[in-house]
Formats: sequence, C-alpha cells, structure tokens
Amino acid sequence: MKLSRFIAFLFLILGHTLAGIAHSASPDADAAKPVHIGLTPALLHDQYGALAAWKTYLQQQLGRPVVFVQRDSYRETMDMLTQNQLDFAWICDYPYILLKNEVKLLVVPLYQGRPLYRSYLIVPAKDIKTRSIADLKGQVFVYADPHSNTGYLVPRFAIKQLGENPGTFFRKTFFTWSHRKLIEAVAVGLAQGGMVDSYIWDSLAQNNPSLTARTRIADQSKQYGFPPLVAHKTVPPEEFKAMQDVLLGMTSSPEGKTILERFNLDGFTLGDPALYRGVEDMMRDLGEP
Repeated sequence: MKLSRFIAFLFLILGHTLAGIAHSASPDADAAKPVHIGLTPALLHDQYGALAAWKTYLQQQLGRPVVFVQRDSYRETMDMLTQNQLDFAWICDYPYILLKNEVKLLVVPLYQGRPLYRSYLIVPAKDIKTRSIADLKGQVFVYADPHSNTGYLVPRFAIKQLGENPGTFFRKTFFTWSHRKLIEAVAVGLAQGGMVDSYIWDSLAQNNPSLTARTRIADQSKQYGFPPLVAHKTVPPEEFKAMQDVLLGMTSSPEGKTILERFNLDGFTLGDPALYRGVEDMMRDLGEP
C-alpha cells in the first residue's frame, strides 16, 4: 500500500509539473504560430526570388513563421478566406468588394506613387488598327479570371457602355486564369484582344520585355484602387496592427526598399474603402453579385 501511494504521489507531482511547463510554454507556442498569407494572380507568381525575400523579411519583423498560400484563381483564395483558412491575403479589388463583410482592409500598395492602377486593352503587336474595344466586335477575346476587375469586369462594363451585350459581343471568349497567361495568349495570337492589369503588364515589360513587345496597348481604362491586402475579420487587433506596421515600415528599411523595388512597388499606404467605389458601381451596373 505504501508503495502504491508513493507511486500515485509521484504521478500527481509529475502531472502538476507538466501542466506548469505547458502553461509557461503557451506564449511561445502562440508566437510560433504561422501567419498564413494568401496570394492570387493579382501578383506575379513567377517572382519566386522576391517572394522568398519578402517571406524572410516578414518572418524577421513579425517574429513568427510566415506561410504564403498561392492559388491559381481568385475563387480559391476567396473560398479560403471565407473558410477562415487564411489570416491575410493579397486580393483583387473585385473580390475585396465581394468579401467586404468577411475581411478588413489592411494596406494598399503604392504603384507609381499612388494606390491606383488601370486596365490596358492589349492586342497583338502586328495589329496597328485597333483603337478601342469597339473595334474587336466579333473577334476572339480573352479574359483573365471571372473575379478580376481589370481582366473581366472592366471590359464587360465597357461593352455595355457601347449599348452592346457582353455575352454576345465577341465571337468567342475564354479564360487564362492569370494576367501573364492572358498576355501570352494575345502575344501568340490565340486571341485578338484582352484587357489586363496595368501593373502586371508594366512589370513584365521591365522583367520580360520580349513577351510584352509582342503585344500593343491599344487603349486604357480610368484608374481604380490598387488590389489591396486584407485581413480576415477574426484576426486579433494586435496581430492586425503588427502586420500593418511591418508593411507600412518597409520603405524605412534598406532591405524592405529592395524587396519593394523587386515587386515594382513604391510601398504601402493605409487604404480607404472609397478607393473601390468605382468597382462597386460597375458591379451594380452589370448586375454582378
């Protein structure tokens, strides 16, 4: 009996000790919890070196592991956000409007000094006659993604402004699911035209000029709010603020500046939902959800 009581006593002491260790380790466990950041085709996915450098920078600044979750369509990233599988995401302005009850605006990138971008109407370089989307009636047209502002919403709105039906205006349409692939499709003549994110086209013109040289910018839209970075609505305020401060502070760090230059960006700024009013107006006019 004495031996059994002694063993029971040892287990009791061991239990309290393990509980104390687990309790004292919990803050560190929280600090080591990975931050999941979704990336959509709003960003050039082939910039692997820049993404790796950015990941390392964010991990150092946040003191937490960072996991980039890259998907090939806007819908996949949107679904992950609604299912609370992501903490933050870099999404297009169209999905931001669709998800505005699920996410909080974190920051907006600064491109050419402003939180704005536009849509380019591009055609094959050998096409020197097309001046607007009206000239492409009855042709083959390529869309980027059904949830892309510049690569889908803008051209459909432009067609409706002509008094035409976006569903029957072109002889044939198809999706490439990325802006880069849209540019490639136009460059090789798979489509007579498409509308593409100006940031993506401009960045490729610097990094891969042989590709963009096979296309020509025939027209361009007005400016819209740049694709923002958002946080899921459940992200705690302190984590939201920590990420926001790190991104806003990148221009104050030589390493941060270098990473921004690799992304062809000037920095990040606090966003205003009013930046995306024009997109919301187009969605309403087209009867989009």
